[in-house]
Amino acid sequence: MSEATRKRPDLRGWVVPGVLLLLWWLATAQDWVDTKLVASPVAVLETAWQAVASGELWRSLAASLGRNLSGFALGSLAGLVFGGLLGLSRLAERLVGPTFHALKQIALFAWIPLLSAWFGFGEPAKVAFIALAVFYPVALNSFEGIRATRHELLEVARVLGLTPAQRLLRLVLPSAAPAIFTGLHLGLIYAWLATLGAEYFFSAGPGIGNTMIDGREHFEMDQVIYGLLVVGAVGLVLNRLAAWIEARALAWRGGGR
Repeated sequence: MSEATRKRPDLRGWVVPGVLLLLWWLATAQDWVDTKLVASPVAVLETAWQAVASGELWRSLAASLGRNLSGFALGSLAGLVFGGLLGLSRLAERLVGPTFHALKQIALFAWIPLLSAWFGFGEPAKVAFIALAVFYPVALNSFEGIRATRHELLEVARVLGLTPAQRLLRLVLPSAAPAIFTGLHLGLIYAWLATLGAEYFFSAGPGIGNTMIDGREHFEMDQVIYGLLVVGAVGLVLNRLAAWIEARALAWRGGGR
């Protein structure tokens, strides 16, 4: 592949969005659909511009991202500690492993009645819901990553006289790092999905989810579609950011991602 070809931006990923946008515009401009149910791109753009100009977009984003990051921090910290404990201790795995594997089979939304009874319907319940969504993928990947450390390398470390702390820091954690980062990456994606779920199922408050709820209640589909586009854009940015951090954190392994 030539240098010029490598530098040329790959626009193939924009083909499908471009076609969908064109079909959307045609469908609303030619009255193929009821514009009360499917707002036109122009109406959505006007709603987005009003939200930007009034500051509503930034206030909603700040509220959603604030609870998203709070839940992610709590859930990932708990998942790392718990997954690490299970991975490092056979006794802990035997004692609490079966309970953990049974609890992770429960759908996230099934916890809502219990969380609302414990934390109410306000901000603490939303953050707890998001943290629970993050906890399972982080804990599971941390556990499996640590357990995947090659037995031969552990034997070599013992022969060399490395202390348990040295084995953990120099062998186990570097070996488990790809799985741990995969869990954190998944946790970040699940956190954003859970943020929208929390804004739907718990009490109303500032946030992108509430923007869409308001649009639905007032039958303003332009506001609903605008909210959907913001949710998708934020999810894409978070996913790209997580992949960027993961690639750089694991650059020492060589090969890149």
